[in-house]
Amino acid sequence: MSNEMVAEYTVSHGKAKAFYDRYERKEELQHQTHFCPGCGHGQVHKMLAKAIDELGIQNKTVLVGPVGCGVFTYNYFDVGNISAAHGRAPAVATGMKRSKPEAIVIGYQGDGDLAAIGLSEIVHAANRGEHITVIFINNAIYSMTGGQAAPTTLLGQKSATTPEGRSADNEGYPLHISELLSTLEAPVYIERVGLGDNKQIMQAARAVKRAVENQVRGLGFSLVEVLSPCPTLFKMTPVDAQHWVRDVMEKTFPLGVFCDRIKDVQPRQPREAAPALDKIPRILGVDFESLPEGNPLAMEEKAELDLRVRVAGFGGQGVLLLGEVLAEAGLDAGLEVSWLPSYGPEMRSGTSNCHVRLSRHVIDSPMVTNPNVLVAMNEPSLRKFVASVPAGGWILYNGEEFPADCERENVHVLARPFTEIANELGDARAGNMVMLGALQQITGVLPDANIDAALRRLVKNPRWTALNQRALKRGRELAREAREKEVCSAG
Repeated sequence: MSNEMVAEYTVSHGKAKAFYDRYERKEELQHQTHFCPGCGHGQVHKMLAKAIDELGIQNKTVLVGPVGCGVFTYNYFDVGNISAAHGRAPAVATGMKRSKPEAIVIGYQGDGDLAAIGLSEIVHAANRGEHITVIFINNAIYSMTGGQAAPTTLLGQKSATTPEGRSADNEGYPLHISELLSTLEAPVYIERVGLGDNKQIMQAARAVKRAVENQVRGLGFSLVEVLSPCPTLFKMTPVDAQHWVRDVMEKTFPLGVFCDRIKDVQPRQPREAAPALDKIPRILGVDFESLPEGNPLAMEEKAELDLRVRVAGFGGQGVLLLGEVLAEAGLDAGLEVSWLPSYGPEMRSGTSNCHVRLSRHVIDSPMVTNPNVLVAMNEPSLRKFVASVPAGGWILYNGEEFPADCERENVHVLARPFTEIANELGDARAGNMVMLGALQQITGVLPDANIDAALRRLVKNPRWTALNQRALKRGRELAREAREKEVCSAG
């Protein structure tokens, strides 16, 4: 072939620029995806990548990936990527779009992810008219986890959990997500397409691009539902699975546009700029005027701080309040904080614990697996977490004495009957505040004014004000006495 003839040829179709050149999920398979032969995810990935290319938005696109067969979107798409917890992609996409309104935010979910655990998330995101685009892959089955019945499984369809076929009496009817969301007032565009033949695939590509383009134009919430084959779990060849989508699945889920308000809506005006950081405390009602002059915790030259506290006890002992006061006081002091509660189904007498972190740097995780302060308000909690305290840490234990079989030589211990001490002060329920006062004194992290201000906001009943103050003071005294005794013993 001559050079002149070669020059006449142009590339009309190639790999989208929105894909990575190589997929590094597996070192030995960097040229291919993880999808099964005939899976619809690969086709929809191509449609989405092509739309991103044609709209010129690769550098401003953020793709929120799902839990399910599409979980590895971040290994394929060369865009901003976020992995969301199961079903929470619409919530994550909402937060991203609101914090970065200039970004093009796309949620990508399967039917188990969106229509089951994530149903509430997608309904409320659509109802709010969030300016996001959602690609919804409906293959009528839980694919990644072994072929169980999904909310979209057809009547009579067999699965791992409906071996005789789905029954309306037992499993209910298939959920029609596009029809459901189209009853809402806020969505701009909702369409169901299929991958049953070439004609359907071409229409699906147009719908995907249209849904993304709506966001580029600032028009509002768009969703495209894609009926997709799953040859592996359908137990069919790829060709038969594709025909099943067209000939069987479409009878339950008819294709078409269910909502199109594109011509009726105007681009949403940009939201007001977020308030400056120095305005937020006053918006939240934090009174910095009452804090001591030159709060030492806000001074950068102060030593590094990484306080990791685990508070544990029975429900009703004030476990969560203790942690919340600590976190709120840290906010008042200008620190980075996190507070993560964890409790059983029982409001009273059930297990309860919380994780609190205070730092001068961004906190990477709210989880506290190795607390340098453990506040154990009962013996079961002590036994559960005592081994997690690293050397040099502190254990505050609500008991007459520390159990002999829990003793450790490399940690500091303050064991007192804090609940009884609080009862002597006026109410046993203030035991958590006695322990908080001791913790405050031991760590030396938060000034009294920070704790007091946080308590005033969180506990508004005036009858508790004076008691809490007495409890905090008594806790500080107990910690000072323990410190002095420790020093004398060492001397």
